[in-house]
Amino acid sequence: MHSFGKLKQYGGLLKIKAINGFKDILPDEVAVWRKVETIARDIFRRFGMQEIRLPILEKTELFARSIGEATDIVEKEMYTFVDKGITMRPEATASLLRAYIEHGLHVRQPVQRLFTIGPMFRHERPQKGRQRQFHQIDVEVIGALEPQVDAELMAMGQLLMTELGLDVSLEINSLGCPKCRPDFRSRLVQYLTERVDGLCEDCRRRTTTNPLRVLDCKKRNCTALVQDAPSILESLCPDCATHFTAVRQQLDALGVSYTPNRFMVRGLDYYTRTTFEFLTADLGAQAAVAAGGRYDGLIQQLGGPKNMPGIGFAMGMERLTLLMQQQSDAAETGGADIFVAALGEPAVQYSAPLVHQLRKLGLQAAMDYSNRSLKAQMKQAGRTQARYTLIIGDQELEQQEGVLRNMENKMQEPFALQGSVEQLGQQLKSVLA
Repeated sequence: MHSFGKLKQYGGLLKIKAINGFKDILPDEVAVWRKVETIARDIFRRFGMQEIRLPILEKTELFARSIGEATDIVEKEMYTFVDKGITMRPEATASLLRAYIEHGLHVRQPVQRLFTIGPMFRHERPQKGRQRQFHQIDVEVIGALEPQVDAELMAMGQLLMTELGLDVSLEINSLGCPKCRPDFRSRLVQYLTERVDGLCEDCRRRTTTNPLRVLDCKKRNCTALVQDAPSILESLCPDCATHFTAVRQQLDALGVSYTPNRFMVRGLDYYTRTTFEFLTADLGAQAAVAAGGRYDGLIQQLGGPKNMPGIGFAMGMERLTLLMQQQSDAAETGGADIFVAALGEPAVQYSAPLVHQLRKLGLQAAMDYSNRSLKAQMKQAGRTQARYTLIIGDQELEQQEGVLRNMENKMQEPFALQGSVEQLGQQLKSVLA
């Protein structure tokens, strides 16, 4: 016999709720999501990006090798089917690079500009703008080493935020490369070891496993203790220093404002050189709505071509839409172009083909088939946010003249019900244009 735990029962029916951290996206919210996606796709088109769609399940090894076995994501947050050795993707970059390598995309085009949109999964505490199933827009440029590409990608991110109407700030840093990072890591570990008693439990563990992550801890004690920690910028090798200077010069040339942040690190092991975040203070506390950086050694690490550079960033859809919903116009659902209020069965039979014709002509048309009162149908027209309502009843059919009502200014005018459905549809389309 199966045990299903505690199931709430109401009126003889079981009430089943969504799993904690897995959120329904309701129709009024979907309108905002669609607006973000539409603007993003348009901007990506301008920058020559192509869409790629990826599977949700991947081999666990992919994320262990790319993200890093000592990261919180791999250690504590992944949804893994242990017996199958597969994991629900916690981020998109590793999956995208796996596809890039598997299908030899570098052979088709030396520089690939790709984006993907979809759900990711991490088992962490749900909070505002962060769920266990969350959604990201992920953008990657593979095969380009030039610092101008780093700046271009950040400029694209800023342009997207601007066209979404969001107020964000850009912070940048460099994490160096395998040549210069060991020296910095050694200096940082020494610094942290001398202060380990004041760190939180997680940061004590990170001091030996992933010390850079200590710099990113948001707990007050840890933040205070690392204020005088060594900066990676002081340990950059000549090549990395030159690259970072060029990135900043190009950002200036493009008119992109930014702030250097020597404490910025990324939670994934694969980042090198340029890292960046778009931050907002409009969600209660400063939070990243987009973040990314360069990962020049990752493709080779995953079995791909040697010395193949890459850079990318991801945007959290939940946080973007939360910010969008704070705008007065963001929740616009885009109401119907026209609602047909059919009064009586003959009017319903007459109106249904007309509504279908309007839809074929590209208009958003709605009607009620239940033969309710005019008052009830006018309320429904208001709920659909219809621009116009066409009223058709027995009298209108007899006189071959309906009533067309502008729902914004409440003005009404007669509309001749003469001619074929196709002709009426074209006439209404002209009026509504």
